[in-house]
Amino acid sequence: MIDYDLELRHHNDALRIAYAIRASDRVVDVGCGTGQTTRDAARLATAGTVLGIDRSQEMIERARALTSQAGVGNIEYVCANAEEHELPRERFDLAISRFGTMFFSRPMTAFVNIRNTLRPDGRLVMMVWQSRDRNEWATSIERALASDESKAESASTVPPAFSLGEADVVKRLLDSAGFLSPTFEDVRAPVFYGLDVDAAFEFVSEFSTVRDRIAGLDSRQRAHAVDRLRDLLVRHQRADGVWFDSRAWIVTAHRD
Repeated sequence: MIDYDLELRHHNDALRIAYAIRASDRVVDVGCGTGQTTRDAARLATAGTVLGIDRSQEMIERARALTSQAGVGNIEYVCANAEEHELPRERFDLAISRFGTMFFSRPMTAFVNIRNTLRPDGRLVMMVWQSRDRNEWATSIERALASDESKAESASTVPPAFSLGEADVVKRLLDSAGFLSPTFEDVRAPVFYGLDVDAAFEFVSEFSTVRDRIAGLDSRQRAHAVDRLRDLLVRHQRADGVWFDSRAWIVTAHRD
């Protein structure tokens, strides 16, 4: 399982500050993964509660195990999709998400559902990737794996990970879903892929985009792509590991 918590260590620091969680808050964590953000929220909401939801049963089971080990008691986890799961109406003071809202196939349905589960004047605080061309980790890996570099650069489709990358798109979506005055905090922080090139190569090889691209190459192309990927990782090796630049938004909005 990819350790996103390790990859996103600097993003977590920025996001915890943006939460501004009060001790009595009730919080829902959308796309909670293995629960690091859920546990962070629960440690702040000491007199409140936190619900973590994720559509991956594997992630939820891991989150429950890690939460039990950490001895954090004010958390509940549910395996669910925010597009389909009927969240309790007007239950939560705050909805949070760390890179968990970009993959909705019906984003309007999901955000209306999230809005409806918030109390009046409740807040949404989510972190999403900015556009692909502002994220070195995405563009450089894509170019390294492309059998035809011009094809990689001219790709017109927006991968799901970057579906909320444009601020105007997000603003229109949230406005339509019933949120007020979304704000955007620019977060530029590096992502960590491993202590050395071998560890980083193993890490990025688990990305679905990398697996899919390599699977579509013939044996000669695959060998060249792997060599180019390793060369890229070598160029990003620092004394404390392999790092790539990234850009994200912290989006904050209130329920109307």
